[in-house]
Amino acid sequence: MPYFLVQTVHGRNWDETRGIREQEGWAAHAEFMDGLVDDGFVILGGPIGDDQRAAMLAIEASDEDEIRTRFERDPWDPTGVLELGSIERWTIWLDGTGRTAAPGSD
Repeated sequence: MPYFLVQTVHGRNWDETRGIREQEGWAAHAEFMDGLVDDGFVILGGPIGDDQRAAMLAIEASDEDEIRTRFERDPWDPTGVLELGSIERWTIWLDGTGRTAAPGSD
């Protein structure tokens, strides 16, 4: 199944005076995102830089439509707190996520 690099961006109702975990509906959004990880849909993800711009996600999906459909269920989507930004198909050639520490590196 293909991989995609997905950027989410702050929506029209993002409160710039609050941090990400203080946004309205944080708990429901976090539960939704945890479910995407549990399903193997989101491989990696998190805020970019100082948490004040957007987040990047590595996603395994059949196509862009699947990504859009699944993110429509995010509680932050209809409330305008967060929106999908760019979606790019991503060919991963290097993957160190499953590696173990080299001998003597502890």
